[in-house]
Amino acid sequence: MNFLYPGFLLALLAIAIPIAIHLFNFRKFKKVYFSNVQFLKEAKEQNSSREKLKHLLILFSRILAVAFLVLAFARPFIPSDASHNPGLRNVVSVYIDNSYSMETVNKEGSLLDEAKRKAKEIAAGYGLNDQFQLITNDFEGKHQRLVNKEEFIRLLDEVKISSSSRTLQQVINRQQADLAANRNQVSYLLSDFQKSFTGTKSLSVNNDVGYNFVKLNANSLPNIAVDSVWSLSPVHQPGASEKMVVVLHNYGEEDATGVPLKLTVNGQQKTISNVAVPAGKSVKDTLSFSGLSAGWQKATLSIKDYPLTFDDALNFSFKVSNELKVLNIKGDLTDKFVKSLFAADPYFRLTEMPESNIRYSEFGQYGLIVLSGLKDPSSGLAQQLKSYVQNGGSIVIFPDVSAGANAYSPFFTAMGLPAVQQLNAGAPVTSTIDLKNPVFKDVFEQVPSNMDLPVVNRYFSYVNQNSSVKQSILQLPLGTSLFAMYSLGAGKAYLSAVSLDIKDSNLPRHPVFVPMMYKIAFASAKEQPLYYTTGGSDLLESEKVSLLKNQSLKLVSEGLEVIPELRQTSDKTLLYVADQIKKSGFYELKKADSTLAVVAFNNDRTESDMHYTTEDELNGLFGKQKVEIFNSKKDAQSLNIQAKNNSTELWKLCIILTLVFLAVEILLIRFFNYKKTIITS
Repeated sequence: MNFLYPGFLLALLAIAIPIAIHLFNFRKFKKVYFSNVQFLKEAKEQNSSREKLKHLLILFSRILAVAFLVLAFARPFIPSDASHNPGLRNVVSVYIDNSYSMETVNKEGSLLDEAKRKAKEIAAGYGLNDQFQLITNDFEGKHQRLVNKEEFIRLLDEVKISSSSRTLQQVINRQQADLAANRNQVSYLLSDFQKSFTGTKSLSVNNDVGYNFVKLNANSLPNIAVDSVWSLSPVHQPGASEKMVVVLHNYGEEDATGVPLKLTVNGQQKTISNVAVPAGKSVKDTLSFSGLSAGWQKATLSIKDYPLTFDDALNFSFKVSNELKVLNIKGDLTDKFVKSLFAADPYFRLTEMPESNIRYSEFGQYGLIVLSGLKDPSSGLAQQLKSYVQNGGSIVIFPDVSAGANAYSPFFTAMGLPAVQQLNAGAPVTSTIDLKNPVFKDVFEQVPSNMDLPVVNRYFSYVNQNSSVKQSILQLPLGTSLFAMYSLGAGKAYLSAVSLDIKDSNLPRHPVFVPMMYKIAFASAKEQPLYYTTGGSDLLESEKVSLLKNQSLKLVSEGLEVIPELRQTSDKTLLYVADQIKKSGFYELKKADSTLAVVAFNNDRTESDMHYTTEDELNGLFGKQKVEIFNSKKDAQSLNIQAKNNSTELWKLCIILTLVFLAVEILLIRFFNYKKTIITS
């Protein structure tokens, strides 16, 4: 057990003074006793022992009561960490949660201000030679180093609310990253401990570190967030109708009605709506608008919800294009079906290449590649197409069945598609349509009872393979696919069992052919994500950008310029921004003075859920590892580190013992009686 030095001296004085007083009284008693020796000898056997015993018991009870009272103010403690060595230097790591949820206010002000005050109290309890480490959600480099108490206070005053969001395990890992054997390390984490922050999985911690959690108590607040958005429009064309689905989430305990929802595009209001959101639920609302011109669009969905406003707006961006590029690689130069199909709509820009002169370097420019009637598909073409598809491209293959299985099986196998099993020819076979497939969504207003279906005379049957990557769109009897989609990497490959020769089937002239191919083309349009998350998205994608030796790309927003690290692939440019983007909004991707794209960033929605982990739940995350958890409302005194010092405090026990011994003294005086003998001098 350890004592604080001034308190220990007071305890000694408190014990010595009552002893001196009682010794003086005892000497006086002794004088009277010897002046009446004869009488005392006669009364000795009657009351001397009982009287002495009572005096001694009262004396010891009073001494112990005063001693434990003084010790309570001296705040003794038992070190709880066996690894704590008083001879080593203390290194104190303090984590301050500066996420958006810490803007919440209570009687002490905002939670962030309270956390900073508590951190200063922690620092005040340590010596001048101890070192400190400050950690926030920003994980800044300047906070990783060890500083003295004065510089720690200065860094603490600079901490502000940040859009960055971390998990408790990430914070603990950051604190443990620089452990050393020649020091005592103590960690303090000050947070409101949202459930999204702590998680539910057991945490991995270092047993040599003393962990102390200061739980800041926030007032319960309702909150409605614009959670997410996505587009129902397959492509974005000038003047065309657009449909966006928005999700609102009510994190509060009461139903919300009449929540105003507004959509603005390029600063102009496009649509408004009123939405009712039940407590603890999410609702979807579809917004329709039109009248967009070609180019990049900056759109914002917003609501009005107080007092928490950091998640009331959701930014997103998309490009309205005048064209979609399609490449047709032809084996049969007389085939006109693909050209006639895409020439009917000016939105499609078709390029045709003969099988004998394929320019592989241009593949990345096209959203869709069609292979029609190749006579001798090569392994080189297979590898280029495989890379194109795995990086997000889409291809449609209409084989020349006359070339046979020997020509196509190696080609398909090299691409990850099934090999040809056999060539089938004979009586015409009627196909069936999977109307639930996304390709045929919104194609038929009403399905006729006797639908006209494609008829096949000659076709390939393919070897059965993993059905998890295959979706049959058109099917022949006995489960044989006429037209199927295969998911390969990030892209899709559509494989036909028939050629575009009308001698093999009537598919090229069938009414279902045009909408099916158009839907495939629309679905192949390469679009960047509508938005990214600040602090969580460090890799952005862009269309292939050609740069000269000394050129670079940059992301520009209001008063901010970020130069990303670039990596070129066969059909796209990847941009690594690490943690440079910390503010929500729109960022223009620029090459010199030209704008290549617009990227939208939003705050992390994990901060929107204002539900908190209880102290028992927090304890349970650490298993057998002993941690100290302090409620800032109840245990403000416990943040005095000189008293606590990563230990078990005994002042409460001292108070209890003080009351016990006072009660014993009262009982002795009241009930410990003996027969009086009158003594006269």
